[in-house]
Amino acid sequence: MTLNASHPLMDGRTADSDLITAYRGGKPGRRPVWFMRQAGRSLPEYREARQGIAMLDSCLKPELAAEITLQPVRRHDVDAGIFFSDIVIPLKLAGVDVDIVPGVGPVLGAPVRTAADVAALPELTDEALEPIREAVRLTVAELGKKPLIGFAGAPFTLAAYMVEGRPSRDHLGPRTMMHSDPGTWNALAAWAADASGKFLRAQLEAGASAGQLFDSWAGSLSLADYRRRVAPASTRALDHVRGLGVPLVHFGTGTSELLVAMRDVGADVIGVDYRLPLDEANRRLGGRTPLQGNIDPALLSAPWEVLEAHVRDVLAAGSAAPGHVVNLGHGVPPETDPTVLTRVVELIHSVAP
Repeated sequence: MTLNASHPLMDGRTADSDLITAYRGGKPGRRPVWFMRQAGRSLPEYREARQGIAMLDSCLKPELAAEITLQPVRRHDVDAGIFFSDIVIPLKLAGVDVDIVPGVGPVLGAPVRTAADVAALPELTDEALEPIREAVRLTVAELGKKPLIGFAGAPFTLAAYMVEGRPSRDHLGPRTMMHSDPGTWNALAAWAADASGKFLRAQLEAGASAGQLFDSWAGSLSLADYRRRVAPASTRALDHVRGLGVPLVHFGTGTSELLVAMRDVGADVIGVDYRLPLDEANRRLGGRTPLQGNIDPALLSAPWEVLEAHVRDVLAAGSAAPGHVVNLGHGVPPETDPTVLTRVVELIHSVAP
């Protein structure tokens, strides 16, 4: 598996960018920063662009997805775009009945709870991913020397939505299934791994310079359950893109106890949420893994002097790691003042690596 010669990592556009340099453990010219959920939510231009268009529909209109991806890069001068999409898009493209219900989140027409349900799941085809490839191509053409980060939901998080049929507080359904019906769980996790892996691969081959596997709900698992019931599927998802030579980031929320196991599925960089200081995360990972994170999103609405002191603490703690890309410890809250994000980026860029 190799990228084609016109890929931004291969033709010189992004290989030496600050983001890719930090992801690979080198010393960047300035501290790289991007934000999860930077594409949209808090931006008035995003709300205007999306007016009257359902969430999943907006992800599948290549020109609109590209425009939304580019908006925060223009506004904040962040060091990367994060592809605007949703983790359930692979389900939608495969033909699974799923929608994003405002104020609720992903809701499936019917949950997937039995071996027969799993066996009936349609396969995600290469042709179905063409709108994703086209959106990436349009975005990369505009980004120039700034890298695009592709992303996909990790198999556990995807499967958790499928078993519950909607968002859940404790993910009891999938956690029960992995013990009471491990064969069905393994089959479902494998399906989710292949769907996410193909989705991520489509983005990377079309021009994304890094990829992130996003395990929103892995924090509900014990380390033993993660290692035995989930890590093999996350490894399988990354197997779809492992040979491309693209830096791979693994991020989860509430996963402080899982960091080593999450790295060991084959990630190059570990994203750390706001609960664990980066110097402690670096210690747990043995001081050899680049880190991403971990400004607390709750502080974005605090007085500037409080937020500034916190950002400087994050930069100092991140300096312990072999590479550090600054990010939030989770996504941008929708009510965030965009001018605060711009000011945070300026502060980060003003501190020498």
